[in-house]
Parts: sequence; C-alpha cells; structure tokens
Amino acid sequence: MALTYELDPSTGPDLAAGVVSLWADVTNAGGAVGFVPPVTAEDVRPRWIGHLAAMADGGMRLLVGRDEEGAVAATAFLARNTHPLMTHWIWAYTVMVHPRHQGRGHGRELMARVEEAARGMDGVEAVRLTCRGGTGADRFYAACGYKEVGRVPGAIRVAEGDDRDDVIMLLPLL
Repeated sequence: MALTYELDPSTGPDLAAGVVSLWADVTNAGGAVGFVPPVTAEDVRPRWIGHLAAMADGGMRLLVGRDEEGAVAATAFLARNTHPLMTHWIWAYTVMVHPRHQGRGHGRELMARVEEAARGMDGVEAVRLTCRGGTGADRFYAACGYKEVGRVPGAIRVAEGDDRDDVIMLLPLL
C-alpha cells in the first residue's frame, strides 16, 4: 500500500487531529520526535500549534503522507533557516511514519519527498536535521543520503541517567 503525499495541505481540524494523533502514536511506540512516552494528544497539541503558527507565517512547510483511507500516516516539517547567513539550507523537523506503516519503505519515500520539496525551494542547497542518538535514526538517515556533520554528546536527557547524543545530519542538494 502506497502513501499519497501532499506538500502544504490545507490546514483544518481534520489535519490537526491527524498530525497530533500520529505524533502521540509515534512517541508512544518509542519514536524520538521531541517527547518521551507516554504522551497524549493534549501533550502534543501545543507543539502542533507552534508548527501551525510557523506555517501560517510562511517559515515552515508541511509534507504529509496519507494512507488509502486518508488518515495521516507520515509527516515532515520543512523550516526555513532565519539566520541571514544560513538561508541556503532548511531544517527537517518532526519526521514521522506511523508505526503500523513502518518497515514498508515509507520512511525512505518520505525522505525522498523531503529532498524533492527542498529542491523546489528557491536558494536551498541542503537539508539539515537532528536525531536522537541510540535510536538507529542516524543509520536510517545515512541510508537516505544524509551525512553526519556533528554530534553533541549527552545533549538530550531522556530520563535521569539516560542522556543521548544530539546527532546533526546534512543532505547536500548540489
């Protein structure tokens, strides 16, 4: 089953509910997407609202993948860098594939769509993202063409006594 992708979908209650639900489900399945399980939709909603505000201001774009039933099954947020010396690359944030859709190549497809979207943005020469060490995400992104360009040891505190590296990865587009 293929996912159908859309860049910059219309926002509304259905999209909000779908993204927030996806975010909570991915977190609760052990995904490293800014929270530590357990979380509820209400825990995630403020982060969605922040992303929504950035989208409304034009500083962030949403790439959403939907399954055959129309449910939100994958997301990636693409954020323009606001530092005047760094506008030639963008951030990829909150890259997620629903656990029930994992293991079928949807993550690689999502990252290919991220690259395609970035190539369509004026002046963008690279995509940068960070991931939590110890999850295997760095190996996944490397398999998608990203290169590790930095690592901050112990920067992410998952729990007392459980600090993880913040791994910085870059996909050059030129």
